[in-house]
Amino acid sequence: MRSKLFLGATAAFAVLAAGSVILPDWAMFLCAMALAKGLVCLGIVGMMRGGVVSFGQGLYYCIGAYTATLVANSFGVSDIFLLTLLSALACLLVGMAFGPLLSSYRGIFFAMLSLALSMVLYGSLSKMSVIGGTDGLNIAAPTFLGWAPEGRPLQTALYIYVVAIVVIAGTLMRIYFDSEQGLITLATRDNELRVEYLGASVRNIMTYNYVFGAVLGGIGGTIAALALGHVDPEFAFWTTSGEFVFVAILAGYLSVPAVFVAAIILELVRSFSNLYFPNTWQLALGIFLLVVIVLLPNGLGSLVGRRKGNAA
Repeated sequence: MRSKLFLGATAAFAVLAAGSVILPDWAMFLCAMALAKGLVCLGIVGMMRGGVVSFGQGLYYCIGAYTATLVANSFGVSDIFLLTLLSALACLLVGMAFGPLLSSYRGIFFAMLSLALSMVLYGSLSKMSVIGGTDGLNIAAPTFLGWAPEGRPLQTALYIYVVAIVVIAGTLMRIYFDSEQGLITLATRDNELRVEYLGASVRNIMTYNYVFGAVLGGIGGTIAALALGHVDPEFAFWTTSGEFVFVAILAGYLSVPAVFVAAIILELVRSFSNLYFPNTWQLALGIFLLVVIVLLPNGLGSLVGRRKGNAA
């Protein structure tokens, strides 16, 4: 089982990395942003497997982006590996602070509390002129262990870095989903009381899932900030968090690769809808999401499960 997983991860890396040669600049940037957002959505999917949905993942997306930007601008740190590590650590600490609180709530209460935390950060950053206020901050291009590429090589290096992070994170989350604790998470979705009777702590499981989602959100935010070269409070706004939830719903909770496929599809649909329907692109995007949800209520990941069922 593990050998198949690592073989699949290697194949996924090879296919995605080939995009650095095949894709034009605009498509490579679009895919890099989609994969970065996919990391955030993967954290939401981890929580969805336990029956809760976070409408506030923009909180960690924004914390990760601002941590990388402030560290880079204040201390002159430009190495992408160090910036990613520091952002992940910051989100880990915040997630550990809020996780035990939110893990006691379910349903709409969990969703609204997570959204409230994100909007508190948005409001605070918008009023802090010392760090740019609503205009945000710029961040310089990253370096890679001392290498400072420019132009196409920079975009290629950033894209390969995102692909590597996505493959590693996706593999680790798949291992976690298939582990004892990951399977208990699914059981919690079906019958939380029975899981407690069996001796497992549902609150601890929910906390772990929330913290994992926080770290993934921070990494995604760091990559997005470095790709854009700019960060602003909109990273924490409710529409940003809503976009992550859309991707998670589109993907479903059954498949890890489906999360990143859904993120790329949504980014493509939004970009081309905005290009060809500039005044009604939100309507086009909404119709697309509605059609997918009606036809695939369990998300794109259900196609994989359906194919396995047919093969059996």
